[in-house]
Amino acid sequence: MISVLPVMGLPEVRPGDEIADLILECAQVEDGDVVVVTQKIVSKAEGRLERVVDDDDRLRLIERESVRILRRRDELLITETAHGFVCANAGVDVSNVDEGMAALLPVDADRSARHIRDAIQARTGRRVAVVVSDTFGRTWRRGLVDVALGCAGIAAVVDLRGSTDTRGRTLQATEVAVVDEVAAAAELVMGKDSSCPVAIVRGLEQRWLREGSVGDEIVRPHGEDLFR
Repeated sequence: MISVLPVMGLPEVRPGDEIADLILECAQVEDGDVVVVTQKIVSKAEGRLERVVDDDDRLRLIERESVRILRRRDELLITETAHGFVCANAGVDVSNVDEGMAALLPVDADRSARHIRDAIQARTGRRVAVVVSDTFGRTWRRGLVDVALGCAGIAAVVDLRGSTDTRGRTLQATEVAVVDEVAAAAELVMGKDSSCPVAIVRGLEQRWLREGSVGDEIVRPHGEDLFR
């Protein structure tokens, strides 16, 4: 059985903070846990914050963080970042940060996840995985959902091609984005309007707990993209 546990009581994260220490002051981890951490506190801890004076300043920041702009409507831009993510406004976000500041995406969220995972394991001796999550919109569907920006100790994608379905048919195209599913599950207890930037997902299949990379495994190569 899978459980999703909110980690409550974390203080405001500041540049230079060790997220692993903050988590372990508020929660205990067990072997096999997946610790989901929002991008916002990772960006704060890593100092990925910049001052924005006005909308023009924010627009310049979005354009700087983008490698291409795919669509533009009023103040909304759909862009591709250097990581390969296609998202609104290059992930530049002014929510849950100090007035006049904007948070940028981590430079390498897989590396960020590995750092947190390694620190938790060094302090506890527990084998855990870490997912760095963020909120994305979805093409052709309303509503937002959390997805993974980076991970460590968990498969980003579980490839079921070649296995069989319940009728014995061979699966030809089924690849499950496990880290996105874990990120979305964690958001159910973290919420958008509460001060809970970390959750623990417990009870995941142990065979999924292996090294993975969001950048290499989840971002679809341009040659396979039918829409850009």
